[in-house]
Amino acid sequence: MTASAPRREPVTELDPNYSSEDAKRIAWSAAVGGMTEAEIFWLSTVRPDGRPHVTPLLAVWADDALHFCTGPGERKAKNLAANAHCALTTSTAGGNDLHAGLDVVVEGEAVQVGDEATLRRLAELYVEKYGSDWQFEVRDGAFHGQGGRAVVFRVEPSTAFGFGRGESEYSQTRWRFDGGA
Repeated sequence: MTASAPRREPVTELDPNYSSEDAKRIAWSAAVGGMTEAEIFWLSTVRPDGRPHVTPLLAVWADDALHFCTGPGERKAKNLAANAHCALTTSTAGGNDLHAGLDVVVEGEAVQVGDEATLRRLAELYVEKYGSDWQFEVRDGAFHGQGGRAVVFRVEPSTAFGFGRGESEYSQTRWRFDGGA
């Protein structure tokens, strides 16, 4: 099973203030392809006292959204229970190379997934992308694996940013979905 192709087409804008003169807008399909292939993502949430919290995790792209899992008692799950707004960040080919690659930032609201048919599909995507070490059993509206019970969250982009890097070209593309700022 592979991740789905994008169905929602965003408004795509190149910000000339943060882009090289010859830069071009990055297609949303390129960002989706990068997120589908990327292995590590960084989740940014806000603690109840207002301090930021950033942590690496694994994620899969399906049904026009990023999906990740976490233990219900972990800091990120507690943060999302108090404030569902978050951002997920990743890099594509080039990673931290100054002259190559694409960084993608997805802003949205984390919504817990409990539908078992959806969870089974997502569990298959985890194995397909990350291998058998990331195999989950689905029951009681959650993943269950070596680390215990894990709740699954869906983040559908409201706004996303793509920061392109080339040998002499840098770009900042913004994708807005359904009126995202």
